[in-house]
Amino acid sequence: MGEEWKKEAAWILISLLVVVGINYGLKFAMATNSPLVIVISGSMEPVFYRGDVVLLKGVNPNDIHTGDVIVYNAPMYAYPIIHRVRGVKTVELGGKTEKCFVTWGDNNPIPDWGEYRLYPTPYGGVPCVPAYAVDAKAVMVFPRIGLIPLWIREHL
Repeated sequence: MGEEWKKEAAWILISLLVVVGINYGLKFAMATNSPLVIVISGSMEPVFYRGDVVLLKGVNPNDIHTGDVIVYNAPMYAYPIIHRVRGVKTVELGGKTEKCFVTWGDNNPIPDWGEYRLYPTPYGGVPCVPAYAVDAKAVMVFPRIGLIPLWIREHL
């Protein structure tokens, strides 16, 4: 009995080190601070469901095209948004022409930002997601493996 707790403690420590190592390795390999995200809404069904985990890769805005699924931040939301690019525009922001993405979830009937709801920038609202707000592009999905962490986040 005396040696059992040492073995269990060693396995817990090794497991934690492996998880931390994988996380930092993915951050480096995928060129993004958030290489894995849990889908928290049904806006992208049937492509992604609540509880799916999506692998992300950092991307240059010039490599984003119509049909790609991107993750972006909006100032009024606590969590990043993962939606499909439906069009690419250019907008004037602070005297510069910037790339901007028209996005909406596959399960949503209208764009995220448009005529009646603009994406807020320091230079005023725009009808699309500015390139600077994009974090990454979706690469792969791992179905349902985020259900337990999602449940814990919502209930504890």
